[in-house]
Order: sequence, then structure tokens, then C-alpha cells
Amino acid sequence: MIRSVLAMLAVVSAAGMAPAAVVTKTVDYEFDGVKLKGFLAYDDSLKGKRPGVLVIHEWWGLDDYAKNRAKQLAELGYVALAADMYGDGQTTEHPDDARKMATTVRQNIAIWRGRAAAALQQLQSQPNVDPDKLAAIGYCFGGSTCIQLAATGANLKAIVTFHAALPKLTEAEAKAIKGRLLILHGADDFFIKPEDITSFRATLDAAKTPYEFVAYKDTVHSFTVPHADKHKIKGMAYNKTADEDSWKRMRQLFQETLGH
Repeated sequence: MIRSVLAMLAVVSAAGMAPAAVVTKTVDYEFDGVKLKGFLAYDDSLKGKRPGVLVIHEWWGLDDYAKNRAKQLAELGYVALAADMYGDGQTTEHPDDARKMATTVRQNIAIWRGRAAAALQQLQSQPNVDPDKLAAIGYCFGGSTCIQLAATGANLKAIVTFHAALPKLTEAEAKAIKGRLLILHGADDFFIKPEDITSFRATLDAAKTPYEFVAYKDTVHSFTVPHADKHKIKGMAYNKTADEDSWKRMRQLFQETLGH
């Protein structure tokens, strides 16, 4: 009998010590009448407030790739919200549809920045998020979106872009960027024009905006996406070395700016 009780106590004790799984849920919000569905991820075994990271998807929409990145961040102790930039959680696997959805957003700067800001507000308002320790990361279209958000003067300590197009900013907009900017680029990415990179960096330099630009040799677009080649689009391919190094650099920046 005593052995049975002790065995039961051991099981209960072990269960209590086991780390909780990452919790995920849909977060409903809206901007300018459009309903948006974000994806929130965090580890509920952690107590107190912690840094929040906004994740912004590629032009395919809020798909499993963006959601998995949010989960990875949650496993590292952050609260991560993968934003919905298209509305109703729309996704596509057809490049023509992706181009149309991304272009629709990019053509209206107020909507582009507004939807990103609405997502950041949702993240910031979470009870387990420290509102003074926020960062944003984005992939392709999402990276451009992070820069647009930062250019509004958003309260971000760090902004990280992966294989992103670099939008044109005014010097005043570049000066409005509060956090440190890390741009992770494929040196052979022909989707991003060299002159656009030169112009973007010149604007940051003129504004004295702190940033780091990393170009990976022999690396093309979508280098962080393991299944990038499934779309059969020339110039899109995974690069394991660049993927792992870029994630490592992101984590180092977060350590320096978010203290985690």
C-alpha cells in the first residue's frame, strides 16, 4: 500500500515538474473594418511578463511557416504573434494570387502600416508581454512590412528582416526608426535590385539609423524556407547555413536589445 502511494506521488510530482507545451491560439482583431486573425504562441509555464516578438509572413499569407516561426520563438521564452496582413487569415500557394494580395496591401501605405500597427498593438496588450520589450521580424513581404512599421516610430527595440525587399523611405522616416535594424540578405537574390539596396542603405546612413546588413554568399531568395523550391520558381531556394546563421544573429540581437 505504502509503495503504491509513493509511486502515485512520484507520478504527480513528475507531472508537476514537466514543462508545459507551447500554447497557441487565434487572436481576432481588425483594422479599418477588415477582420484579421493573428496566431499567438507562448509557453505558459513561464511566469511574469516577457519580451514580445511580432512575426510577419511572406507574400503567401499567414501560413504554417510563419506560425512555426512563432512557435520557435515561444519555445525560446518569447510571446510571439504572427500577424495577418491580408484579412481572415488568407493564404495561397499560387504566386499570381500571392502577388495580387501583397500588391493590394503595398499600394496603400496607410493600410500596409496600419494593419502591421494593429498587430503590434495586439501583441503589446497581451497580459504576459512586457510592452517596453518588443521586436518585429519578417520574411520577404513581411520583412518590408517590418520596416514600414518601424518607420512610423513604433516602439520596437529590434527589427529583423529575412530576404526582404527594401522599401523606399524618406530620411525623416528612417530617423523615426527607434530600434536596431538587422537586414539578412541573399547576395545572389535577383528579386532585390542592387540599386534599391544602395538607396535604402544611403537613406539609413544619412539618418544615422543603427543597422547591420549581412549578405550571404551563394544564397538566393527565401533562403530560410526549407520548402522554398516546391513553388518551382527560379531564384528561390533554401540555404541551411544561411538559415541557421541568420537565426543565430537574430537571437544575439534580441539578447542585446530585449535582454533575453
